[in-house]
Amino acid sequence: MSCRYLASRYDCVFAGTVMNRRRWRKGAKHAVRFFILSLVLLPSLCPAQDISWERLSDGLMVSVWKPGDACPTVPTMLVVDMDPERTKFSVHHYAQEGLSEPPRIDEWQKRTGHHVLFNAGLFRENFAYLGLLYKDGRSLGSRRHTSWQGLFVAEPLALGLKKARILDLAAERFDEAQPRYREAAQALMLLDLTGKIRVREGGKHAYQTIVAETKAGHILLLKSLGAVRLYDIAQCFKDALPAVRQAMAMDGGSSSDVRILGSLWEKDFLVPDHASWKSLFGGSTGSHIPLPTVIGASPR
Repeated sequence: MSCRYLASRYDCVFAGTVMNRRRWRKGAKHAVRFFILSLVLLPSLCPAQDISWERLSDGLMVSVWKPGDACPTVPTMLVVDMDPERTKFSVHHYAQEGLSEPPRIDEWQKRTGHHVLFNAGLFRENFAYLGLLYKDGRSLGSRRHTSWQGLFVAEPLALGLKKARILDLAAERFDEAQPRYREAAQALMLLDLTGKIRVREGGKHAYQTIVAETKAGHILLLKSLGAVRLYDIAQCFKDALPAVRQAMAMDGGSSSDVRILGSLWEKDFLVPDHASWKSLFGGSTGSHIPLPTVIGASPR
């Protein structure tokens, strides 16, 4: 099943459904029921525009997004859609795990078993995290970065809170002494709820890892497959991906890394009809440097 956003979040269209005139009356009642049901369900099933998703597991979908003419400076991006209602997030820091040095992302996956792993925010030369970092409701010793206003939070400690979201620290409060979420990682705010781009236009070109929150409440993980400015990605979200509510940027450059558990896709890697994203993991996708901090996602 594939769908797209049109004039509004409810204007999703299913392709390939044809009803001839002979069967019209017989199927009319079912079609009406289907249409009514689609108005309720489709906002959560269509988290981005012009993206055909492949389901990997419950609450987890993946695809390759090619912005094309709408965003000529933005390269193809690997996109992972995660439903927080069915996906649990965990922060991992090598020192907290009792390791003497940071592992590469494939080593992190073998250690944690997560379905999806991606790099967190920036770090110092001694691998100390730059910004707030929380694991199981406890601070991992890092301090708030005064300039970076994006905070990915997950696994609430109180009822009524979203299971995962982005906090804009310029507009929302985060109590460091009594956090309301078990997991948190600070980085750059990229695009806020007002539609304002929060990075300067003259930034450098680099590989990027982006975490976005959609209007349906899903978390999108995007990794650029080429060097690109953060500003251009934010502008592209505004122009071509209206499902994105707000977004933040994790560490980029050589630290930008995403890994999907091999057992979810390796079995049919050679099937021609399957999405081209699998080729990103079937061979070399570039060097993988050690990552002191990663965020993992697995089914609840």
